[in-house]
Amino acid sequence: MENLKKVLISEKIADEGLALLKKELEVDNRDGISRAELLEIIDQYDALIVRSVTKVDEELIKRGTHLKVVGRAGNGVDNIDVDVCTRYGVVVANTPDSNTISAAEQSISLLLSSIRNTAWANGFLKGGTWDRKPFRGVELYGKTVGIVGLGRIGSMVATRLKAFNMKVIAYDPYISDERFERYGAEKKESLEELLREADFITVHTPRNEETMHMIDEKMLEFAKDGVRIVNCARGGIIKEEAILKGLESGKIGSAGLDVYEEEPARNNPLFKYNNVVVTPHLGADTFEAQKRVGENIAEQVIMALRGEIVPNVVNLPTMLGEELEYLKPYIMLSEKMGSIYYQLVRNPISRVELIYSGPMTRNETEMLTVAFLKGLLHPVMDDKVNYVNAKLIAEERGLKIYERKEETSSRRYKNTIEARIFNHDSNLNLVGTLSRARQPLLVEINDYETENNLEGYILLVENEDRPRIIGPFATALGDHGVNIASMKVARKTKGDISIMLINVDNKVEDEVLKELEKLEGITAKPKLLHF
Repeated sequence: MENLKKVLISEKIADEGLALLKKELEVDNRDGISRAELLEIIDQYDALIVRSVTKVDEELIKRGTHLKVVGRAGNGVDNIDVDVCTRYGVVVANTPDSNTISAAEQSISLLLSSIRNTAWANGFLKGGTWDRKPFRGVELYGKTVGIVGLGRIGSMVATRLKAFNMKVIAYDPYISDERFERYGAEKKESLEELLREADFITVHTPRNEETMHMIDEKMLEFAKDGVRIVNCARGGIIKEEAILKGLESGKIGSAGLDVYEEEPARNNPLFKYNNVVVTPHLGADTFEAQKRVGENIAEQVIMALRGEIVPNVVNLPTMLGEELEYLKPYIMLSEKMGSIYYQLVRNPISRVELIYSGPMTRNETEMLTVAFLKGLLHPVMDDKVNYVNAKLIAEERGLKIYERKEETSSRRYKNTIEARIFNHDSNLNLVGTLSRARQPLLVEINDYETENNLEGYILLVENEDRPRIIGPFATALGDHGVNIASMKVARKTKGDISIMLINVDNKVEDEVLKELEKLEGITAKPKLLHF
């Protein structure tokens, strides 16, 4: 046992996972270990497995002088400081897909039990009263279900509800048309359009700035009277106050809820309604899901300690070898270039072409493609996408990826990364390189030549190519308390539309962008990029 690597488990995982670990590692199962004791002994272990309670921060990582991997038995890494782990060379892995089947089935369970008043009738009958009249429900057969978010769980729900002979419609601006076709879902171009048509609504998106309260009182006005809703994704995607008002008015016929804006949820006003079925965040809580979580995290920890590629590594892999130091700034450049598209365009992507030029191509460039896709998908996938799974997720979403290498760059820069991103209506062309300080630099956007550091905030402005445009615009920014760090102005043809790319020191609020659009000579609402 002395030669075996050691793993500490600070929170309970399935017995099947323990069994896998014990085949190759010395296992110390310390469920419920105190923070003080964990800090005291962590330097003895090569790996740490946690769930959601153990806080993995710099204090812990600094003391874990032998730590090579932290495994989170579950989705997300809220309790793990990933940046710190990366800085100390510690791999972070989780199990984001182990509960997809369970979450999909829980969504359908909540849908069925809420529309048939199952929980209400159960309590009524057990209370000693036999009466069917209060519990008359509705069928799924022949009705329309609107699915918001057609990712892994949403697509599973679509497949299962098709078996009920339902019409499936879906809204997801980040999914390719091919995926809608694959799962038999009719694509809706807007959330409003989906709400107008759906008899039932179920949401399956991550919770972020864009999706929090995405269905609120205003959006529910578009829905049919008596619409039935389900949320087994994240609390707050459907605003709870809007649900309450909808139940009171009759706009909402029933609700099935597994998640809440505040958890643990106690004395939530939604609990008083008989036509609302609630469960305490049980989406992942099945024997099968917990077995998969335990087994998956065990397999990943073992692979990481062997020095192999880890399927769900969250941070930068530490096994790139000698090329890592050279490629690191290009990886950063590629990822930041990828993040530009969905900040500018909302249309689904049909294909991506990546062209690597210059001496950099003597190195393996696959990691650059992965980094680009990670940056591309992060705005819509949040922490579910990482360097290892980015390519797989892109393929699952119907993205076609083409790569090409050129020994010499045709531009005046020694090494360049060119990205051509196509949707069904148009395309976005980007070219990037490194500055002399080896920092990411954008040098072309849609054939406009520029040189902007991809750091902080950048304003992209379209304007008429004539005098007295740039000065008033800069003055207006200053009037709103926005400081300009640098500015690049570019045009293709004299007198045609020009662009300004302005690095600014602070975020420009949407209200300010709307005001700037009104300035003379500004041809479109300025776009704000953030890196």
